[in-house]
Amino acid sequence: MLATGDYPTHQIQKSDPAQAETTPPRVLTIISSVLEKLVARNDKLVEVLSKQLDGLNCHGSSGRLGKSLHAFHGVRAPNISIPKYLERIYKYTNCSPSCFVVGYVYIDRLAHKHPDSLVVSLNVHRLLVTSVMVASKLLDDVHYNNAVYARVGGVTNAELNRLELELLFLLDFGVTVSSRVFESYCLHLEKEILTDGVEQQIERGRSPVAMDDVTEISVEDTQSCSPPQAVD
Repeated sequence: MLATGDYPTHQIQKSDPAQAETTPPRVLTIISSVLEKLVARNDKLVEVLSKQLDGLNCHGSSGRLGKSLHAFHGVRAPNISIPKYLERIYKYTNCSPSCFVVGYVYIDRLAHKHPDSLVVSLNVHRLLVTSVMVASKLLDDVHYNNAVYARVGGVTNAELNRLELELLFLLDFGVTVSSRVFESYCLHLEKEILTDGVEQQIERGRSPVAMDDVTEISVEDTQSCSPPQAVD
């Protein structure tokens, strides 16, 4: 799971000493807001159901919520927020803003295909890094490999490899997103955020970002696990 301990302070060193300054695209803010609301609602639902089942002296209440997303669960919620986590992925992976929309599409498809398995604070970060990585392979001509996404996302390369396969099987390998579906999700997300009554348009294009020094984070299941090693 995503650990709640302190993040390691050592960094991945890249050959280019200059790190590009970027402004996160609006899509990150919009998706973060939507997911934070969803997670807050689902966390509360899980808490209520757990209390009700405890009152009935039922054991294994978490199992009643479904096990489809069990591979993405951690033992405790991470100490990095959803907005900061998405900004981190965007900053260091060079993926285009469209990858976050398609990643959101994958998570939404999971929610519909496996309605008994909720997106909660224990699994949302792993779902995000895995979904965005798969989307980048579909959309971007040039993309980083799993090892880099694992380092940025705070998991081991081996775990991210497993999560990628888990996601693909849960989606029945249905990762293609048509232009019509993509646009419909963009319009839906744009309606979620209004500034002075005006919808905020999502960036559809690519905005490259240089990957320079990546401060390590850890999303391991136990705080005793070593952080992923630097990618040569």
